[in-house]
Amino acid sequence: MTTPRCLSIATSDSGGGAGIQADIKAFTAARCHGMTAIVGVTAQNTRAILATYVLPTWMISAQLEAVYDDIGVDAAKTGALLSAEIILAVADFLARHPTPLVVDPVLRASTGAPLLDPEAVDVLITSLLPLATVVTPNLAEARVLAGRDDERPALAERIVARGAHAVLITGGEGEGTDLLFDGSTYVEIPVVWVDGTATHGTGCTHSATLAAELARGTSLTEAARHAAEVTATAIAQGFEGIGKGAGPVAVGQAAGASQRVRTR
Repeated sequence: MTTPRCLSIATSDSGGGAGIQADIKAFTAARCHGMTAIVGVTAQNTRAILATYVLPTWMISAQLEAVYDDIGVDAAKTGALLSAEIILAVADFLARHPTPLVVDPVLRASTGAPLLDPEAVDVLITSLLPLATVVTPNLAEARVLAGRDDERPALAERIVARGAHAVLITGGEGEGTDLLFDGSTYVEIPVVWVDGTATHGTGCTHSATLAAELARGTSLTEAARHAAEVTATAIAQGFEGIGKGAGPVAVGQAAGASQRVRTR
């Protein structure tokens, strides 16, 4: 078996906690070869995004062409795509290069800074969701994608009705599970509660790990279970004290804080 090849189509985080940097760490921890198509660059730390620079779509497409033409991709994931124009360019390429795809609909950074214009959300729904193997919103993002404020099962049904093949809603208000819905079956994925403040990069780590498992041919349900476990451990082992905000998660680090992980 060759080494699984995983591609992140996302934005760079200069602080190293989220975005492209978090995805590469997660791919490496999963023993996959990680590749990138960077769509933008942020001047970012643990407290805020200070500036954002968006790359031109021709350069984004060139990165995709370069990777697919020579190396190949067993699974891909998207993160913060920043604009409707970029979403359309990425969707156009992926429509011509079918790939197991995890769409992490990053609408805001964990610091609260917006990462996708509201008008671009409809473009993401109509052009990118139908290409995705699974979409991984948190509860707030699921409500935006569904266009309504509702309970998780109803949100999942609405998102699938809008074009997604499957949806994995992570977390929730008082929930101890992630909710996976493939259009016909609901599966509750157990999660663990972690006492820790190093949470920067949680969503990126989860979606990148999920993509890595799909690249191996793992079933979606088992991939979701593994991604939840890896993410909880990454928070528990996170680098508290790095920066003045939420520290970065530490995926694949030697266990040293497992006592902070407990089943909810």
